Amino acid sequence: MTHQQHPLQVETRGRGMTELSAELRDLQRASGITTGLAVVFCQHTSCSLVIQENADPSASRDLLAWLDRLAPEHDPAYTHTAEGPDDMPAHLRAVLTSSSESIPIVDGELALGTWQGLFLLEHRRAPHTRRLIVHLSGE
Repeated sequence: MTHQQHPLQVETRGRGMTELSAELRDLQRASGITTGLAVVFCQHTSCSLVIQENADPSASRDLLAWLDRLAPEHDPAYTHTAEGPDDMPAHLRAVLTSSSESIPIVDGELALGTWQGLFLLEHRRAPHTRRLIVHLSGE
């Protein structure tokens, strides 16, 4: 069994979703692994990873709007405010989503569904450089 780890750096434009499927697919194909698992881990607490529809942009807009309603900015109950009004909501949104995702590798391809993509979900308003670790294992 082969194990490989690759750093992946993502430049965000601020709050929104950045699809990572192509980058992950490139790493998996270059690895030579045809049966196994790809695990992607996010090394931050104010962004997250999601597997989401990648065909209709309204799905992403609705997801972002829903997270805004669940964890709004300027809530007077927040005490963690030193980094700005979007920081605590970003942490809450990250808790509601995921810091890692696992995708099977089947017959030399990522086993994402027809309309699925892997996205980095940036919860802060400002652009950030985000670090991910991709772990590929298999044969």
